[in-house]
Amino acid sequence: MDLTTSGPDDDAWLSRRYYGGDLPAEAERQLHLAGRHYCDDALAESHLARAAAIAPGHRAVDLGHYKYFLYKARLAETLTYAVRMLDHASAGIGLNHSDWRLVTRRHADFDALEPAPRIYLFTVKALGYLHARLGRQEEGRALLEKVAELDPADRIGVRPLLAVLDRRANDREDDES
Repeated sequence: MDLTTSGPDDDAWLSRRYYGGDLPAEAERQLHLAGRHYCDDALAESHLARAAAIAPGHRAVDLGHYKYFLYKARLAETLTYAVRMLDHASAGIGLNHSDWRLVTRRHADFDALEPAPRIYLFTVKALGYLHARLGRQEEGRALLEKVAELDPADRIGVRPLLAVLDRRANDREDDES
């Protein structure tokens, strides 16, 4: 498909609805356009900005920003939107705060396959990963250990990330000796 032209099929693609109807159609269209123009940073980011202007603080718009910056490896900007996603995920499990340190297994059924608790766990895992990648090892480890505490069966797969942090810490200790 030629991405520089627009036709009837293209318009249908850009107008598709995925977010359950609570995101205004034009904001969703702007997210699709941002994805379509991913390789052109200025154009993609202008579409993301329009989506945010139409639906400020909407979880789908914040997720669009998060994914865009993550795929661009712009991790500091990704972190900003990961924090916003934690607000959404916290609300999803009925919390009126986003302090992950206070969350226990009593707050949600983290063993279930229900979307809200799983989204919460994946969001905290993402935050831990981002902190670790940004050189904030202690914060990253604390976040990842929180996921391990809430998900003792490791269905979210946080233990391999903790093992990487352990290897890095051991390598640093070896370098210092």
